[in-house]
Amino acid sequence: MQHEYVSRIVWTGNRGVGTSGYKSYDRTWDLAIEGKPTIHCSNDPLLGGDRSKLNPEDLLISALSSCHMLWYLHLAADDGIIVHEYEDRPIAHGETDRNGAGRYVSAVLRPKITVAAGSDLALAHAIHLRIHEVCFIARSVNFPITYEPYFIEA
Repeated sequence: MQHEYVSRIVWTGNRGVGTSGYKSYDRTWDLAIEGKPTIHCSNDPLLGGDRSKLNPEDLLISALSSCHMLWYLHLAADDGIIVHEYEDRPIAHGETDRNGAGRYVSAVLRPKITVAAGSDLALAHAIHLRIHEVCFIARSVNFPITYEPYFIEA
């Protein structure tokens, strides 16, 4: 079954002279999806972007971590692991070529997961290894993803 996701990207960086020169415009835009709040974005601060706005790199690692979390919760419920809290602080590693082209080379998801006392921690850990088979975002990227979960029993 195929489905589609629709987004609207509107460049907001015209300072009145368009792209008349490389430094004559801002790398800002609005990301709009019908029925959802607009997100004001900028490019990576390493490239002169606005640090206070989300950039594509932020959005990609966040999407990867979110998808992983949602699948983790689903599979944990299926496996009888009761999760009380889940927080991730993922890290993506990128590289830039001499010509300025960049890419992610790896990502590490580092979720801190609070599970019910007496949970099977080996099973709780093993769930992470199954998620890459089903997570839409993880299945769509071409860089390795590793997992460093930390479990707390409550």
